[in-house]
Amino acid sequence: MNKLQLYITIIFVSCLLLSCKGPSKNQIELTTEQKKAFEQAHANGILVNEGFERCRHFVKDWLAHSDPKTGLIPRNLNSSTDIWNAKDAAADNYPFMVLTTAITDQELFQGRMIEMLENETRLTSRIDRLPDTYSFGKKGFDSPKADLESIMFGASEYIKDGLLPLTEWLGESPWSTRMIGILDDMWKHAPVETDYGNIVSTNIEVNGEMLQVLSRVYWMTGEQKYLDWAIRLGDYYLLGNHHPTRDFSGLRLRDHGCEIVSGLCELYVTTSFAASQKKEEYEPHIHEMLDRILEVGRNEDGLFYDAVNPQTGAITKDRIADNFGYTFNGFYSVYQIDSVEAYRAATLKGLAALNDGYRNFDWESGSSDGYADAIEGALNLYAREPVASTATWIDSETQVMWSMQDSSHQANASQWRSSGVIEGWHGDGNFARTTIMYCLWKTQGVTAYPWRSDLQIGAVMENDDLLMSITLEKDWDGVLKFDTPRHQTIMHMPFDWPRINQFPEWFTSKKDGNYKLIDYREERERTFSDRQLREGIPLLLHKGVNQFILKKQKPGL
Repeated sequence: MNKLQLYITIIFVSCLLLSCKGPSKNQIELTTEQKKAFEQAHANGILVNEGFERCRHFVKDWLAHSDPKTGLIPRNLNSSTDIWNAKDAAADNYPFMVLTTAITDQELFQGRMIEMLENETRLTSRIDRLPDTYSFGKKGFDSPKADLESIMFGASEYIKDGLLPLTEWLGESPWSTRMIGILDDMWKHAPVETDYGNIVSTNIEVNGEMLQVLSRVYWMTGEQKYLDWAIRLGDYYLLGNHHPTRDFSGLRLRDHGCEIVSGLCELYVTTSFAASQKKEEYEPHIHEMLDRILEVGRNEDGLFYDAVNPQTGAITKDRIADNFGYTFNGFYSVYQIDSVEAYRAATLKGLAALNDGYRNFDWESGSSDGYADAIEGALNLYAREPVASTATWIDSETQVMWSMQDSSHQANASQWRSSGVIEGWHGDGNFARTTIMYCLWKTQGVTAYPWRSDLQIGAVMENDDLLMSITLEKDWDGVLKFDTPRHQTIMHMPFDWPRINQFPEWFTSKKDGNYKLIDYREERERTFSDRQLREGIPLLLHKGVNQFILKKQKPGL
């Protein structure tokens, strides 16, 4: 045998031995449960890719209809195309363009989204920083005179539906600055005199929104004035003659009415930690309200009617409210404070009924917005009470909602010629809002930068470990960011009670902790601090399937 033949033989034998080596040590250590979890994480990644891409198409195709002079989007595409307004365009649509780009397109986020905010602030602020409706054609305000009541309503909607959810995810930003400015000027100009001090409105939707906003902003800023203003409203409704079930002849348990229930409950939670004497004053009146709603406000499945007369018990609108989760937020948060088991049981009953009785349900007369609100409510409560059938329902109904974006389901698709537009009105933004919530559930709050259209990232919790699957069509050089307990790190709240339009927390890195990241493809381990996870860890990933397990390290290791 010559030297060349010897070398060939050695190489052949070496390759044969390597091929018989079997799986790596890390692969051997995967349990059956972990293998199943990785399969689920991979499936989640496919859903996340579809969801975020749908949101990206929504942004792109709505921006195509923006006003060329101001860059602002119109209220709707079929009507009111000449105006940008606070209660609709600013509250429901634009904020979730911002959030979509914050996660999937940093250039657009830092560029056009901020420009739109700057233009909106400059062009629409009418009474100090309070926004009013702007006409593209008139190049100024749509109405020649300022209507304070209308302006207050729009400002309240913009804060609660749009700027507050953005702040709970982004933290301090130009949008939180805009929120605080509007909120302060609402109360600066509060026109309604009461025995408890001036309030901004007698509209129960506005006041319910203010109760929610003020309760959260109080914790976020630590400024007493926000709690004082909220208590004015609490006293007005609970200690005066405006009690929602004792004094109202009509109570809406859906959007545009149900906000007062969850708003009073949010204030009640806040006073439990920040004004204990006031909490004691409110307690019997809060329980009276919730108990009466349970008595007269639900169908046999435990879901709420659109509207009832709480005094007589008559059902005044028997359609089932797509906003059931908004009202259950209030019940569940009071359960968390007072341990009233009936309030938790009511929430669980409603969640348990969804999968058997409410698939393909006609929420809000077939609107995607009805689906968005129903799914949001269920998802937010599922984060607290992980009922398996509720997860199944959320998955199935998200597919129904997504189908409404497809061109074959659009009545006016030929007009828009775009699959990104859903129904062509400001409620399209809520489609994106709930889709983002859904995707963050499927990633357990992990986000990847830069986003790419071939990126599939999914995650699953297995015991205390986070298992992630990242699939790529080509190599990717980027950063993974992990969520934090935002109710603490951003909002400084005493605990994470369920809130309208919040983005639930799934996996969150714990303060002063270290984490071990096991890369099963590259067969290596790296250790990161919680701060590094929060700020983002750099990764260079190869095309194909990449699998990781993130483990919390025990102290001293």
